[in-house]
Amino acid sequence: MTVTHNGGPAPASPAIAQIAYHDGEFVPLERALLPVTTQALQYGTGVFEGIRAYAQDGGGLAVFRPHAHYRRLLRSSRLLRIDVGRSVEELCDLTAELLRRIGTTEDTYIRPLAYKRALLPGQKPGVSLSGVSDALSVNAFRMGSYTDPAGIRCAISSWRRPASDALPVRAKVTGGYVNNALAADEARAAGYDDAILLNSRGQVAEASTSNVFAVIGGRLVTPPVTADLLEGITRDTVVTLAADLLQTPTDFRDLGRDELAAADEVFLTGTGTEIVPVTELAGRPVAEGTPGPLTTALMGAYQDVVRGRTPRYDDWLHPVHV
Repeated sequence: MTVTHNGGPAPASPAIAQIAYHDGEFVPLERALLPVTTQALQYGTGVFEGIRAYAQDGGGLAVFRPHAHYRRLLRSSRLLRIDVGRSVEELCDLTAELLRRIGTTEDTYIRPLAYKRALLPGQKPGVSLSGVSDALSVNAFRMGSYTDPAGIRCAISSWRRPASDALPVRAKVTGGYVNNALAADEARAAGYDDAILLNSRGQVAEASTSNVFAVIGGRLVTPPVTADLLEGITRDTVVTLAADLLQTPTDFRDLGRDELAAADEVFLTGTGTEIVPVTELAGRPVAEGTPGPLTTALMGAYQDVVRGRTPRYDDWLHPVHV
């Protein structure tokens, strides 16, 4: 049975329009196609974001922290010499217009993709970031919470997180996610839900698509950006909510796998995963093997914010008038 974000049974979902933004216009989703010669497909030269829009308790839909996501998209794009051709504000408005055209008021996932498309006239074939045209596509689909609030089981991956001098890990580059896919596949083949990757120095970096937090001595601990991780928007949200609402500071420091295994609580954060407790790590329970009190409090605070129940964070919400 499908449930709503308030826990009750959900009514049957109405049909929504299948629309994407592609080639500078809104088109039926089946027309948002790319040829096999697309440079980003050949070489992984694209960048992307994952953004959520949440149904609001007062009615309607709001995109959560789109400005932060699109600022990161533009930073990532500059690294690959991709000219998106739009400002952060224009991208936020484009996203709201896409959601209006789709016509959904339910929880929705938005995927912007900026990428290298085709060689410009007179350019020689080969791997290059110059002399290649740029493009932007955005699609969206309904997606509610998909992680288990009772907790997940994580493995420590044998795959290492790439070092920042080998791959720009602080950018959401499409080609870099082969590493994440290998780690996640290895973990799931072994019966786990997700993988936590160490960096080249043997310190905790991140999970397959999420940041890692531990609770140690009543304080939050999360690896610093120098641990070769992507700085998550949800990571930043959690740090802010912990300080503002729970009077809990966060230490940004290296975190070893042994320290992680001995932590009082462990949880992951990400746009897709939201906030999810880790109750087992590499075959051993984390503390009592149940979600801890700080994790539980942050999960509740996060839902309050994204549903529009906490007015002090209303500036994080970009309303969509469907």
